[in-house]
Amino acid sequence: MTSGARPAPEALSEAERIPSQEDLDTVSRQLGRPARDIVEIGARCVCGNPLVATTAPRLSSGIPFPTVYYLTHPAVTDAVSRLEAAGEMNSMNERLETDPALAAAQQRAHEDYLSVRAAIGERSGVGEVPEISQVSAGGMPRRVKCIHVMVGHALAAGPGVNALGDEALNKITQWWTPDVCACAGAWDTEAPVPTQDRSRHVRTQAGDPEAKRRERAAKRAAAEQSAAEQSAAAEAASSGNEA
Repeated sequence: MTSGARPAPEALSEAERIPSQEDLDTVSRQLGRPARDIVEIGARCVCGNPLVATTAPRLSSGIPFPTVYYLTHPAVTDAVSRLEAAGEMNSMNERLETDPALAAAQQRAHEDYLSVRAAIGERSGVGEVPEISQVSAGGMPRRVKCIHVMVGHALAAGPGVNALGDEALNKITQWWTPDVCACAGAWDTEAPVPTQDRSRHVRTQAGDPEAKRRERAAKRAAAEQSAAEQSAAAEAASSGNEA
């Protein structure tokens, strides 16, 4: 955990956070892909369905994954997307630059995120992830790069922890509110549970991380060798022309 930082109480109790197989199947249908490395449910609809999935800070592939709180409910994600499309991120970033109180609140949210993520890593058995030890998510603390992250954190932590997430929740009430179930028709509850993951993250990062590092190093070495050979050939051609 971040030195001196104490995570705020999480919105759900320990028992409420435990994901059932039904929860995992629901998240898979919500996302349209298999639920991946979900260790808890961070927030639930008033009906009990997942709103936020809590993902291990290191995926089973070995890849660090800083965004532990992931919005999954289509009604919430669509509402937040509308807010982003309306330019709310630009407004938030401008205010972060000029409002010291808001900047301080965002710093506290950042520190809470780090502390809670470390606690999640510990209780899920993943342990510490040093590669992201000082990286929270969504651009915190200095910027807002994803309001979905702020809202996911606000829902999982409860009010008063992520000020911008709380603010965003207040601004989407015309489309979604946490005290009203919006699950009906939000996803196909009768569809087969997805079994194949075609997401960009999996396509680009799946597999053994060490093997991928070796592969990238080999490609760099081959590119450098090719460049050196081309340079030598050009110099030889230039010398021949001069002769």
